[in-house]
Amino acid sequence: MEQLMLFPDMAVPDARAPETITWNLWHGCTKVSPGCQHCYMYRRDESIGKNPAVVQKTQAFPLPTMKLRSGPFKGKYKVPSGSLIYTCFSSDFFHPDADEWRPDAWRMIRERSDCSFFMITKRPERIMQHLPPDWNDGWDHVTIAVTCENQWAADRRLPLYLSLPIRHHSIMIEPMLSQVNLRPYFSAHRSGSGRCLIESVSVGGESGPDARPCDYAWVMDVRSQCIQNAVAFSYHQTGARLIKDGREYHIPREQQHSQAHKAHLDIQGTSLLDTIPAE
Repeated sequence: MEQLMLFPDMAVPDARAPETITWNLWHGCTKVSPGCQHCYMYRRDESIGKNPAVVQKTQAFPLPTMKLRSGPFKGKYKVPSGSLIYTCFSSDFFHPDADEWRPDAWRMIRERSDCSFFMITKRPERIMQHLPPDWNDGWDHVTIAVTCENQWAADRRLPLYLSLPIRHHSIMIEPMLSQVNLRPYFSAHRSGSGRCLIESVSVGGESGPDARPCDYAWVMDVRSQCIQNAVAFSYHQTGARLIKDGREYHIPREQQHSQAHKAHLDIQGTSLLDTIPAE
């Protein structure tokens, strides 16, 4: 006799495709270096009469662990498994004004180890003291990148940053304000197998009405450094003012990403960097 299933297992496998999303869990920042001078977040906030220097927790704070309340995937996380989550792109994850919220943020990131988190900081000196207790040598699903907008920033931030227990290191040279020599850091910081600790480098010019120029020769020089050291490279955006072969070009905002991609400069392994949200 066939058994009657009064309460059949209604669990539905999560067949949703991974997504690429931005998680701005707090908003607002304070300027710490030349790359911050024409910050796009400041432009946006000031245009609506908002103080961009006030760091505030946002309504999106619980996003990674929020669950669906209805539909075929009820009870599943709103953010599908395998998703790439760009974290804190309207602030700095290690900003001191967010210290009280960061432990809960780490808890959510730990819970969602089935996703990848990518964050960028200009404050590497604050990283070590604000990692979770079980961080050890890093979490495999977390990339902590550092911004080095010019040689001064690279020389100031990279020695400390590359000494930290981070599983995935990445450098953002954006806005690119000068030629940047990364060769000493590529050479000095390698794994036991000889592989460069820096996995990827992304460069891009500055956007906005007061943008400072970016020289295409600087971009090509960093690309050559990456090729020589087997490091992934991405040319993220041209910026509003691009100097090429001695001539300055003014590029509309809506074309700055597409023109950079048309240059076909990206090097193998840059799929994650290629999807960084536009400003």
